[in-house]
Amino acid sequence: MPDRRWTMRLLQIAQHAEDLERATAWYQKVLGAPPAATYDPPGLVFFHLGRTRLLLDRAASSALIYLEVPDVKESVRTLRADGVTIDTEPHVIFNHADDTLGPAGTAEWMAFVIDSEGNQVGLVSQLPE
Repeated sequence: MPDRRWTMRLLQIAQHAEDLERATAWYQKVLGAPPAATYDPPGLVFFHLGRTRLLLDRAASSALIYLEVPDVKESVRTLRADGVTIDTEPHVIFNHADDTLGPAGTAEWMAFVIDSEGNQVGLVSQLPE
């Protein structure tokens, strides 16, 4: 049997959304794209995040998801102006000395915001040092 550990990919992440309409509007605005599909009932909304799906689901537990954005500082300014609660201001988590977790010579910036359902969402950028 072949070793499939290295051929797997993350297909889907589920996030709790008590109010699907409100959560759909929030994620549509933040992601800059409409949902790929909505099934209500039973209460499911899907967004495409590259090759991974984000599922908003009343029955799901809260998940801590991290979204890559071009510039976390600019994203936080825009979201704050839209009335989004900023939980943690943009800050450098670490610098990439090599390509193990990101491009060498970049700094990994992170901030945390609160979505419309009270879930914490991480925003991440890898920017030149």
